[in-house]
Amino acid sequence: MSDDYGYDYEDDSPYGAEAEYGAGDADVPDGDDGADGAGASRDGGRGPERTFAALPPAQGRGFATSWWGRAWLQALEDTALDGQQLKQGRQLARKGGVGAVSVRPGRITAMVRDRDGTAHRSDVLLQQLGAGAWDRFLDMAVDRAGHIAALLDREMPPHLVEDAAGAGVELLPGIGDLEPECTCGAWDHCPHSGALCYQVARLLDEDPFVLLLMRGRDERRLLDELQVRSAARAIRLGDGGAAEATDDAEREVRGVPAGEAFGAAGILPPLPAPPSAPDTPGLGPSLDTETPPASGIDPAALEVLAADSAVRAHRMLLDALATGHEEQPFPVELTPRQDAVRLAADARPDARVGARLAAGSGRTPADLDAAVRAWRYGGVPALAVLDEEWAPDPEDLGRARVRLDEAWEAGERPALRASGRARWTVAGAGLQLRLDRDGRWWPYRKERGRWVPAGPADDDPAGALAGAEEGGAADGMSGAGQAI
Repeated sequence: MSDDYGYDYEDDSPYGAEAEYGAGDADVPDGDDGADGAGASRDGGRGPERTFAALPPAQGRGFATSWWGRAWLQALEDTALDGQQLKQGRQLARKGGVGAVSVRPGRITAMVRDRDGTAHRSDVLLQQLGAGAWDRFLDMAVDRAGHIAALLDREMPPHLVEDAAGAGVELLPGIGDLEPECTCGAWDHCPHSGALCYQVARLLDEDPFVLLLMRGRDERRLLDELQVRSAARAIRLGDGGAAEATDDAEREVRGVPAGEAFGAAGILPPLPAPPSAPDTPGLGPSLDTETPPASGIDPAALEVLAADSAVRAHRMLLDALATGHEEQPFPVELTPRQDAVRLAADARPDARVGARLAAGSGRTPADLDAAVRAWRYGGVPALAVLDEEWAPDPEDLGRARVRLDEAWEAGERPALRASGRARWTVAGAGLQLRLDRDGRWWPYRKERGRWVPAGPADDDPAGALAGAEEGGAADGMSGAGQAI
């Protein structure tokens, strides 16, 4: 399997971690835990896994803004014996030297590139919690609604960690809990494992479930178990426990009484302005992981869909923030055939995924290329002009011919011949005009024996044809042109 930098590595690590700690399902330690979690595996073998794409360089910013992210770095800095190597690791992470990060129970993994371009696979191991420890944590969490709410909000407030510690469960790592392994051969935290830990601190800022996964529980399973225990607790309480439940809920309430908030309405500062929209869509996740895909799953196609979702979400956000958005009509719902073209135009997939889109939409790859060009010139209307040939009624056809006659000065009009019911070809020039149902003119150009879109629509046929001629000159295409 390859990391983000193109270096190959095998699933079984070169330093024998699997052999040392034992492979198998991530829940194996639960069964061996007994009452206190002793003997839980640090690695956990396979089990659930999440992979995060390489983050951009962290120039001019700290690696952790949340208190739990800083606690993670404190454990690293308290453990490492060589502060100079940690400093080098921090510089590597800051300059974007850490590739995609794979997180699974007991282990985080990434390829880290030195300044000279040499890549090393670096792992950091963290003790998993056993079954007894998870039972105590879950029982503690369901006893206070605020803990569940915090987890759902992807937060790890201090009182949740303190209550867990009171139940004998240490969620955050302490001194010596982060054990490094790296192909560079260092026995202490080297620059590569240090860079990996600094990068993970940024991930923890966004999602504390990353830490809980390292401790042995993925997000879905943890939330499912919390839901089951919450429902069982509600049944146990019944009507007789309603007062106790109310007291617990009241103890968790944070905020200001409504009357007090109403009275202070005139003196409270205004709400801050909403954040500005990002300049570019977010990056989709990398699916290049150690875990092979399930049968019938194409990771490359899923990455295309994820990237497309980010592009569409960004576009919808920009549209929603635009002035007069509420007065705009609802967008036209696309057919699967049209949406395949839109996806190919926006996501720009590789040839293999593009061939799948072409086949799924009933087109050849060359037809899909022409459809993508049409889409980029004018969306659904431009695609309709490419795919459909319509017959104007005699009155519309007469008006179109008048406009063709009037578009040029006397003696300047090119020789046009009808090539269909709403199409006129320029004799000897490899250019064509197509009329759409809204009376607009679309230029086409012949390339390698096929007509392809050559520009956006124009209300003036002479303007549309001039745009196609200028485009051909700019592209170095005269008559037959280059394929898309």
